[in-house]
Amino acid sequence: MKIPDLNLIIALDALLDEGSVIGAARRMNLSPPAMSRTLTRIRHQLGDPILVKSGRKMVPTPRALTLRDEVHQVMGEAIRLLQPQSGVDLSRLERTFTLHANDVFISAFGGVLLSRLRQEAVNVGLRFTPENGSDEDSLRDGKVDLYISAMRPLGDDIHVQSLFSTHFMGLAREDHPIFASEITPESFARYEQISVSRRGRARGPIDKRLAELGLVRHISLVVPTFHSGVFSLGNSDLILPLPAHVVRAVQEMGIKTRAFPLPVELDAIPIVQAWHPRFQNDPAHQWLRRTIHQLCVQSDGA
Repeated sequence: MKIPDLNLIIALDALLDEGSVIGAARRMNLSPPAMSRTLTRIRHQLGDPILVKSGRKMVPTPRALTLRDEVHQVMGEAIRLLQPQSGVDLSRLERTFTLHANDVFISAFGGVLLSRLRQEAVNVGLRFTPENGSDEDSLRDGKVDLYISAMRPLGDDIHVQSLFSTHFMGLAREDHPIFASEITPESFARYEQISVSRRGRARGPIDKRLAELGLVRHISLVVPTFHSGVFSLGNSDLILPLPAHVVRAVQEMGIKTRAFPLPVELDAIPIVQAWHPRFQNDPAHQWLRRTIHQLCVQSDGA
């Protein structure tokens, strides 16, 4: 089907509203001859003269009268659609946001975030999915609203905002023998440990620091998530290095463990939220990002 020139609708609305070629031309910033040629095209398209002379005036045909309200309504709807979106009615918002997020964010803010969102939008939901190798692709294809994890290189088209920084601490059972004396790199490396890695890697930054001191720790257990590491501690003499935000969440849950500063210096871990440009101006998405950022900033300042 051949699509007609939609500009004719604008001209038709002006002609029917003004009732004259000269008036419609003035409204559309056209010359009267140009407007007259447009009227000829409209007549050809509709198979109707639309406006005909009656003395010194032009009057609408019956077809024009039936079209007048409908054309005006279509014009109003088109103008509305092309206006910038000014905001979102949170009380009516029904949307489930999908977040690729790591354990650090979910542990510290998962439940709190939903409660904060529900204070303004009772019908919103959250879907947390694990990080994977295609996080960037998931952002681009629209399957994921936000990527929240440690800072890493992302495409130039991806928007990134810092949320907070965290650092590693040690976690062990309350009466672990490591607490009997000062915790040193040597005593820390002496006990069997749990390594957390989604890719099954046993070694990382801690091992590099220990190696600089001529020390090697014994990794007895490798688990995919921080949560599985916590529940693997039990009554063992295992030690579990965890980000401070996860440690705080574990302690708030009342799990009987004791945290301690690691005896080796490690870089802080910046946590960011990232999103695709398609969501940059979406009011609901802006509200989600703003709420997450405020929540993280307030928590760091607490």
